[in-house]
Amino acid sequence: MTEKSPENNLPAGYELPKVWTWDKGNGGEFASINRPTAGAQFEKELPVGKHPLQLYSLATPNGQKVTIMLEELLAAGHSGAEYDAWLIRIGDGDQFGTGFVEVNPNSKIPAMMDHSTAEPTRVFESGSILLYLAEKFGAFLPKEHKARTETMNWLFWQMGSAPFLGGGFGHFYAYAPMHIKYAIDRYAMEVKRQLDVLDRHLVRNQFMAGSQYTIADMAIWPWYGRLALGQAYGDAGTFLEASSYRNLMRWTNEIAARPAVKRGCMVNRTSGDPAGQLHERHDASDFDTKTQDKIAEV
Repeated sequence: MTEKSPENNLPAGYELPKVWTWDKGNGGEFASINRPTAGAQFEKELPVGKHPLQLYSLATPNGQKVTIMLEELLAAGHSGAEYDAWLIRIGDGDQFGTGFVEVNPNSKIPAMMDHSTAEPTRVFESGSILLYLAEKFGAFLPKEHKARTETMNWLFWQMGSAPFLGGGFGHFYAYAPMHIKYAIDRYAMEVKRQLDVLDRHLVRNQFMAGSQYTIADMAIWPWYGRLALGQAYGDAGTFLEASSYRNLMRWTNEIAARPAVKRGCMVNRTSGDPAGQLHERHDASDFDTKTQDKIAEV
């Protein structure tokens, strides 16, 4: 590795050690819950509701993927997709309780238990949950070879690309204790490239896998659609000129208008307009129709 002079480092005078050690006092919005070890930190069982599908989540982009999928399944007539959605407040460290760690040893939302199987099945990682539900209900995953493969291509594209948007750009733009030009420029450039990838693909495709709305759209929209709508990382949409990608905006607005997407975005949400928040969801009646009509976009 090339030697770098300490006077050019941030913070000023920082010298790269030979072996990294954890600085508990390191700043940043999530510093209080981040640590270099895994496993449970306290005893706490997870609640279990009346439906076979039990979701433990928060309305981050990864969480919204799953609630959108569940609401879309219900809208399509799959009554077996009824679910209980329990709020996991990651800022408070709920994901480190023993019950949650048993469902997801990686301590990340979303996590789901399916109690309809002979032995309850745990499912974690948002992409895995989307694929699990698509196969379980035979929906939003094309059976035809080419369309199915294209769906999987874009589903895994999202899994590999979004960390550059969230953990890279989003962190250094919105959450880091200081603005570091190099880091912001590095990740802004990559996110702009990703937006261009999507925009070019959507010139000739209504949805990510072609003419069919699939789990690939549900995976990508909460990250890139919400960015295009100016609903991610403060004014990041303006900073990145996301609305200038016309084909991406067409796709974004088409999906945003779907009633199931609007409902899915409300579930486990704790920020923004209180009218758009449904901290827990246990039945379709939990959505107040009058409240939904007031929400132009979530």
